[in-house]
Amino acid sequence: MKILQNARIYTLEKTLPLASVIVLDHGEVLAIGGEELLREFEGAPREDLRGRVVLPGLTDAHLHLKHYALSLRQIDCETDSLAECLRRIRTTASQSAPGKWILGHGWNQNVWGAWPTAADLDGAAANNPVFLTAKSLHAAWANSAAMQLAGLHVGTADPADGQIQRNPAGEPTGILLEGAASLVGRLVPEPDLGDLADAIERAQTELWKFGLTAVHDFDQRDCFMALQQLRLDGRLKLRVTKSIPMELLARAHDLGLRTGFGDDLLRIGSVKVFMDGALGPRTAAMFEPYDGEPGNKGILNLDGEQLFELGRTAAAVGLAMAVHAIGDRANHEALQAFEHLRAYEGVRHLPRLRHRIEHVQVIHPDDLGRLASLDVIASMQPVHATSDMHMADTYWGSRTAWAYAWKSQLQAGTHVAFGSDAPVESPNPFWGIHAAITRRRPDGAPGPQGWHPKQRISRQQALEGFTMGPAYAAYAENRHGSLARGKLADLVVLEKDPFLCEPDDLRRMQSSATMIGGDWVFRA
Repeated sequence: MKILQNARIYTLEKTLPLASVIVLDHGEVLAIGGEELLREFEGAPREDLRGRVVLPGLTDAHLHLKHYALSLRQIDCETDSLAECLRRIRTTASQSAPGKWILGHGWNQNVWGAWPTAADLDGAAANNPVFLTAKSLHAAWANSAAMQLAGLHVGTADPADGQIQRNPAGEPTGILLEGAASLVGRLVPEPDLGDLADAIERAQTELWKFGLTAVHDFDQRDCFMALQQLRLDGRLKLRVTKSIPMELLARAHDLGLRTGFGDDLLRIGSVKVFMDGALGPRTAAMFEPYDGEPGNKGILNLDGEQLFELGRTAAAVGLAMAVHAIGDRANHEALQAFEHLRAYEGVRHLPRLRHRIEHVQVIHPDDLGRLASLDVIASMQPVHATSDMHMADTYWGSRTAWAYAWKSQLQAGTHVAFGSDAPVESPNPFWGIHAAITRRRPDGAPGPQGWHPKQRISRQQALEGFTMGPAYAAYAENRHGSLARGKLADLVVLEKDPFLCEPDDLRRMQSSATMIGGDWVFRA
């Protein structure tokens, strides 16, 4: 048993929103309240927090744990210029043995003003294959050596779920969109299970610094295996809800796996399905063409009928669906499928599962209230709005009135869960909270009112998006998401009060101490 006292504790519980003392025992909250608890539990070890703020542990409802962990040891390609990115690659190549793969992440052609090419990379790393994933994770950039290893040439056909960017002569330029990235990516040496587990273990330390005590992971089978190994070894000290890739749905169905199976550390989440691409490479599926690109409406991987068939298979064993949908058409098709799936669940007397749409970045106004009416969770990433706003204005134009519209979703009554999509963005939840309440970039752009200010939300709503919303989506609202008797002792200690500080101070916020299951896992 231990007592944390002299704190400003935001519980996120309506019956007791603010407390000063919390009693912890066997990894759970035993009691929470005021000074009376010091008398009731006299003799228990105490820790004086000296007026610091305590919040429930924060959750990132959408990240890629393997990709984030590996990105921490790859080249950071999120630079303001192509020249700086190439300089970093050149430096790494000069220190690498010939033939060794050079990997990186984070480049964004929209910032650079043009697509890069294989020729750019050839000049920086002539003796090494190079493979760099875009910030969106929906495109890749390869050099000539990498494309030669993959057998890419003028006659290589586009895969069904992607596109090889080509020059006027039909030759690959080095840019691979969506599923085409795997043509080269599959050749990149994968870390073995032990190496991946070690990388994730190191990454969880970084996540604790941000105040994260739980995540919803959307990476593949090898990530799940590494997490299981960490769990077995006693090295997993981060609560993970793990999605199932669509391509493994049949096996999961045959095994009878269901959403929520597992324990407080590692549990099964939803089946992840991709409806479309992303805004960055203009592959998100739209009803109307992108502004300035009259022939481009993006890439629709599945229509509503196909998604319904997948959902029906999943629902039969109790697996919820998590559907990636960014463009307005992709979101519409997903909602059409969920409408049929809700009817199917009713007719078959199946549980009404907590399905979710990942991103919901732009939605047709006619579909705005349908997530709420169908009881579908909106899993959104506030920091995408401030990161993407210039791209969105350029390519979606007036449609941005319905983009990143978390206020509209909350007003409609939709369950909302917030995340980062790391490594697409930093997993720091305070960056997300800042974006949600200000809709401004760190430099203040686009101005004091923010981008489409009608979509700004309160600090309470933003914090609930990183706590109670993800807990609900994970079927774990009785275990975490707020601080109350019987819930897990997961919390974060802050030096400043996120409810009272200046909005821009939120971006500079970091955990002073992070606790999971009653144990301090991080102290600044």
